[in-house]
Amino acid sequence: MYDAASSLPSLAGRVVLVTGGTRGVGAGIARCFLAAGAEVVVCGRKPPETLPRVDDRQASFLEADVRDRDSQAQLFERIRERFGRLDVLINNAGGSPAAEAAEASPRFHEGVIRLNLVAPLELAQHANRLMQQQAEGGSILFIGSISALRPSPGTAAYGAAKAGVLSLVQSLAVEWAPKVRVVAISPGLVHTEMSHLHYGDEAGVAAVGETIPAGRLATPEDIGRACCFMASPLASYASGCNLLLHGGGERPAFLSASSAGH
Repeated sequence: MYDAASSLPSLAGRVVLVTGGTRGVGAGIARCFLAAGAEVVVCGRKPPETLPRVDDRQASFLEADVRDRDSQAQLFERIRERFGRLDVLINNAGGSPAAEAAEASPRFHEGVIRLNLVAPLELAQHANRLMQQQAEGGSILFIGSISALRPSPGTAAYGAAKAGVLSLVQSLAVEWAPKVRVVAISPGLVHTEMSHLHYGDEAGVAAVGETIPAGRLATPEDIGRACCFMASPLASYASGCNLLLHGGGERPAFLSASSAGH
């Protein structure tokens, strides 16, 4: 049987920060880095009931609001004091409630863009300052979204912010090379504990999965394993790029609508 954990690259001794790493995709990413041997720090606005854990290894938690500049600075100072270094930043925190673009307020749009584009840039700046001082440098991974590459009805500002992330990654990869690698990982649809809000019950999740060539939604660990690879020496030449994880994409609507060949 395939053992995903045993196939992960060794990241023993690496210090990894996963923003929004207490649930959903972020928790899956944190578990994969724990399985790979890394020291993992997750952050959020309040302590979770449970922290990501693999066997006897558990992530550390630091309270932080990634949208607040003072909180950002305190977060990285605590990491520096506790670990003395940071090898990997996973810019995962983000998201958006559904809202029609025609009716959403400017304040709503600004909040979505701050959380999904501006805050990740500011966090990356903090990480870069630490990593540039390290002989081994480091890597910064932005969790993007398929929404950056296709229409995002109901979450237009979110899709626009994620599109901005892809441009940002290319620019930072040039500015911060060669010490710091910067990449994006863009998931398609992912099955998390919040999936019912988007797709309904398990039958709804399964029906959505059938529209994907892979036959299912991604799991958080699918994203986490890709992050471990991109943060490892195996991907040492990867920078300024976007790894798209969407199970083959979405079946074009015209194929279902067309009567040709029926």
